[in-house]
Amino acid sequence: MIRSFASSALLLAATSSLALAQQAAPARGPAMALALEAAQTAVNTCTANGTKVTAAVVDSAGVVRVQLTADGASAQSIEFASKKAFTANALKAATSAMEEKMKSDPALAAKLDADTSLRVRPGGVPLMAGNDVIGAIGVGGSPTANGVAGGVRDAMCAQAGADKIKDRLK
Repeated sequence: MIRSFASSALLLAATSSLALAQQAAPARGPAMALALEAAQTAVNTCTANGTKVTAAVVDSAGVVRVQLTADGASAQSIEFASKKAFTANALKAATSAMEEKMKSDPALAAKLDADTSLRVRPGGVPLMAGNDVIGAIGVGGSPTANGVAGGVRDAMCAQAGADKIKDRLK
């Protein structure tokens, strides 16, 4: 019995080591300090314009690295920010650009609208290191005001965050 248990434990340890050795390389993404700086810049930009938002930064696997929420931001902004970042990363394009493409391509619109993990609304911007998308930043929570759609405001803040760190991404 003990010999069988010891053999099973040894086999489990060997297969676990093999599984770890076969795992994919870690996802690329901005360094934590840069992700935080981008999110803070996005939130500060919107706050300066009177809007309380959430900003999220994801790595190339779509995993949230940083999420910041302004005081008084809506609970919904948290979901929207992370989904917009995830969407920009997954589609490797700004969500505002994809929204425009959807207007002229009903098949694309139907496909993207059917995927509940995506939020194809302005406010998601890919983070580029050279020609590679290494993550994205998403902003959510801006209301429509003075004739400017909330998503457009979100996109401006997300772009400000991306622009702040773009020259330092690797």
